[in-house]
Amino acid sequence: MIKKDLTVKAEEGIHARPASMITNTCQKFNCNVKMEKGEKVIDAKSILGVMMLSAKKGDVIAVITDGDDEVEALQAIETLFEKDFE
Repeated sequence: MIKKDLTVKAEEGIHARPASMITNTCQKFNCNVKMEKGEKVIDAKSILGVMMLSAKKGDVIAVITDGDDEVEALQAIETLFEKDFE
């Protein structure tokens, strides 16, 4: 299991398009992927779950990957955050 905090840098935060990018990326991997913001912990392979985080610019999201390809999954998600979901 790997856990890493990522900061939302995108001006609009995580709305429908970034949420879709996150879930599509996560679904490519076999490992479990969770995202945590405050008390909320969601399955990152669920677009509704990701949108329920209501993440805004500056929010810190913990990404937790657990499974065979956990390192690769975390790297892919981290890349999305670094590129502001572009």
